[in-house]
Amino acid sequence: MCCKERGAQADSVVVRRYNRKWERSAGTGRATMNRADSRLALQSFDTRLTDINDVDVAHLHALSISVRWPHRAEDWEMLRQYGHGVAALDEIGRVLATAMWFPHDADFATVGMMITAPRLQTYGAGRWTLEHVIEQTHPRFLGLNATRAGRRLYASLGFVAERTVFQCQGEAVFIAADTDGGEARALTADDLPQILALDRAAFGADRSRLYEALLSTARAVVLERAGRIVAHGLCRRFGRGHVIGPVVASDPRDAIAVCLPHVRDHAGQFLRVDTREAEGVFPEFLTRAGLGVFDTVTTMSLGRPFLPRIPADGPRVFALASHALG
Repeated sequence: MCCKERGAQADSVVVRRYNRKWERSAGTGRATMNRADSRLALQSFDTRLTDINDVDVAHLHALSISVRWPHRAEDWEMLRQYGHGVAALDEIGRVLATAMWFPHDADFATVGMMITAPRLQTYGAGRWTLEHVIEQTHPRFLGLNATRAGRRLYASLGFVAERTVFQCQGEAVFIAADTDGGEARALTADDLPQILALDRAAFGADRSRLYEALLSTARAVVLERAGRIVAHGLCRRFGRGHVIGPVVASDPRDAIAVCLPHVRDHAGQFLRVDTREAEGVFPEFLTRAGLGVFDTVTTMSLGRPFLPRIPADGPRVFALASHALG
């Protein structure tokens, strides 16, 4: 549910301290925000919280630019269509901080787009917005991918580190690569049930709605072997160029097979892949394709592990949809 649905009162009185308090409504039993908690005084900033869908996307884009994140206005729009979130605004409507969450199942969501304006990063705005998201998502388990700057905050709220994500990017170079056979071809409507089942087994939650959103603009490649889909990879416009992901397969060579057509299509252009594969043929392939490690983030979880336990020969996520979406 979004901020408004959980009773956020954006027009409450101003307070001069950060007083985290939630109450239970006698009528519904739901947690509702204390009126004094929907505003926070940060230095000379009178800050109010509002639903992120009520904010001009140009203002959200300006915030992500201020911290050098690559998201375009169109990327923000896609995330708002799929997810929920809050934004902290000053008295004249400038966006000072954001936090979003994305439901993937009845009991699991990912958290992302945790951004605080540089001038306010030491004043508690990030914690304020994140605690609202945690309350909105209760009782879901949560997962996120933390930047180095945000990891201490998440740990202080109980998030546990699991794995490193390698942000690989650069000017793509088409290369030859060994695969284990099968036909790599474009996704058809008949393939959708198989790729959703493959993703659910690898991710541990139902991402049908996410795939519906991604496939509206993405090109998808599947690998078929003996009449069965064994891998798939999506590629879409994002940030400075294109991003490949999600990529799901049981074998790294199958993951490479569904990435190769995307690398070929974008040779000489900016391409990005976010992967948890630290070693082996898949990251070696990315390096040879011109996609070196640019940065890392840390997968963290609250309530239960983000990453499911899967058999050694089971499908896994070789490339994330994005840091926010997992």
